Amino acid sequence: MAKKPYYITTAIAYASGKPHIGNTYEIVLADAIARYKRFVGYDVRFQTGTDEHGQKIETKAFESLSTPKEFVDEKAGEIKRIWDLMNTSYDKFIRTTDADHEKQIQKIFKKLYDQGDIYKGEYEGMYCTPCESFWTPGQLKDGKCPDCGRDVHPAKEEAYFFRMSKYAPRLIEYIEKHPEFIQPESRKNEMVNTFLKPGLQDLCVSRTSFKWGIPVDFDPKHVVYVWIDALSNYITGLGYDADGNHSELFKKYWPADLHLIGKDILRFHTIYWPIMLMALDLPLPKQVFGHPWLIQSDGKMSKSRGNVLYADDMVDLFGVDAVRYFVLHEMPYENDGVISWELLIERINSDLANTLGNLVNRTISMVNKYSGGFVNNAGVTEDVDADLKDSIRAYRIHVNECMEKLKCADALTEIFNIFRRLNKYIDETMPWVLGKDESRKDRLETVLYNLVEGITIGASLLASFLPDTADKIVAQLCTEKRKVTELGTFGLYPSGNRVTETPEILFARIDTEKMLDEIAVRFPSKEPEIPKSEKQVVPEKVEPDRVEAVVKEEISIEEFEKMQLQVGQILSCEEVPKSKKLLCSQVQIEGRVLQIVSGIKSYYSPEDMVGKKVVVSSLRACCSVPRMPRADSHCLRPIAPMYRPDP
Repeated sequence: MAKKPYYITTAIAYASGKPHIGNTYEIVLADAIARYKRFVGYDVRFQTGTDEHGQKIETKAFESLSTPKEFVDEKAGEIKRIWDLMNTSYDKFIRTTDADHEKQIQKIFKKLYDQGDIYKGEYEGMYCTPCESFWTPGQLKDGKCPDCGRDVHPAKEEAYFFRMSKYAPRLIEYIEKHPEFIQPESRKNEMVNTFLKPGLQDLCVSRTSFKWGIPVDFDPKHVVYVWIDALSNYITGLGYDADGNHSELFKKYWPADLHLIGKDILRFHTIYWPIMLMALDLPLPKQVFGHPWLIQSDGKMSKSRGNVLYADDMVDLFGVDAVRYFVLHEMPYENDGVISWELLIERINSDLANTLGNLVNRTISMVNKYSGGFVNNAGVTEDVDADLKDSIRAYRIHVNECMEKLKCADALTEIFNIFRRLNKYIDETMPWVLGKDESRKDRLETVLYNLVEGITIGASLLASFLPDTADKIVAQLCTEKRKVTELGTFGLYPSGNRVTETPEILFARIDTEKMLDEIAVRFPSKEPEIPKSEKQVVPEKVEPDRVEAVVKEEISIEEFEKMQLQVGQILSCEEVPKSKKLLCSQVQIEGRVLQIVSGIKSYYSPEDMVGKKVVVSSLRACCSVPRMPRADSHCLRPIAPMYRPDP
């Protein structure tokens, strides 16, 4: 039986500079989805690439004393190097300077012109050269470009325009009939009510003010602008031909199952691109997902401030899979995620080194110590074994449910729930006690077998997210990753198999202070988000001898209105000695660090709280649940996207 095709794409990165970690997140997310789809049986086509034309690149090339082609060759090579460094399994890396792409763009432009969807006109307004965008006076912000804040100047330019309004009613009807088309669904209303229903203006699709672009073959003083050039990569990369002589790849994989893009370019992919496809009489992609951003907790990430984080720097310090884990785990489905050196280190220590690495290491060590390295299923079971198997089965199902909804962070949490349950199983069965009683040797062997089997299942699920780590785990267990059809059966690990004699440390625990000092030395312009000078002003930790609950009267609505609510980020958290309920957190709010004690110990561990958001009032503090929606705050600003700005 033939596998069902699945076509996934990322946005193509603008080849104007090195991609930072926020840009890199998208390719890692797409890779995790592509790998998981292959794992569950799809025939996956995964495409990414670079957008390489435009005035900004023409200008930067001139400033660097190189030709535009030499400039984009270097930048595209750097982008591809980062994508490869992150172990992403794309099938096609398209460049908009590829000859076959350029040829098809000219043919697409001519086809749309011949059928009356493109016409020649004139563009006039205030022009921002860095953004390559025209603005009306009413769109300017303090007389500056509303996107980049730079100066604008009056400009008038002959241009070709695409008749957007012609297809708007048809697109509105399509979106309303296909609720899955725009994801997260919360963004659908914005696209329809803000942009479509008020009426679409015709879209400028050519330029004469610069030369670095694909020439309009029937009017060579014009070059094709980004909308047709860049967006069409999704079909030209498959072998689309405007004359109808499509490749077998195009016939097999189009329409795309998923366009994975940043939320800032959602409008281009859910309005401009679908209308172009309608004009070309092609089916629309099945789903467009606008993912959130990684944000810095200390303010805007910018090269001028020197606080930009790059994937290769992070990989050099922590390894590929540690960085993959962080960006995948810390990005909620709809809301922005927070990145910092401290939070990355905390995740490595708590999740990777402790929950996963320690589990694998001590399991293999116990097999070698108590069974000579051999894993035997003696079949001596107890009730706790059934609970372990039921838990693993449930978590496995939850992983698939999460991935069906593109909730990769939640899927990773479910996988690590398997490892947490196995750690708990060790505490429940206490192999070190069983090992002292020769009469319970068969029970001990059964326990060790269950641990090895559970780790194998967990590693098989983990492979889509941390592929190298999964390979290392099964190699140490001297087995292979399971197929998806095998995960429903507990007990497939060959009884009598032998594990490695010396387990490899998957993730070494990091000394936070030493690592932060090393980061400050190695990357002086990339210091941790919370300077040490601020840490030194943190009040002394509260260590109450006794905690008493005091019941107070409800406040009135007038009193409530006096409260000021602010969003902060938890930098560190620990238990309050001699208390069964309290956790003590250090919370950053607008440059200040406050110490807040809250009675949530029965619900969260200190490790779970680090990096989470909390809502703090002037009267009391109340902790949020993990991944609460991000509130707007000037200390939480988005990383600038690596794609063309909104004109």
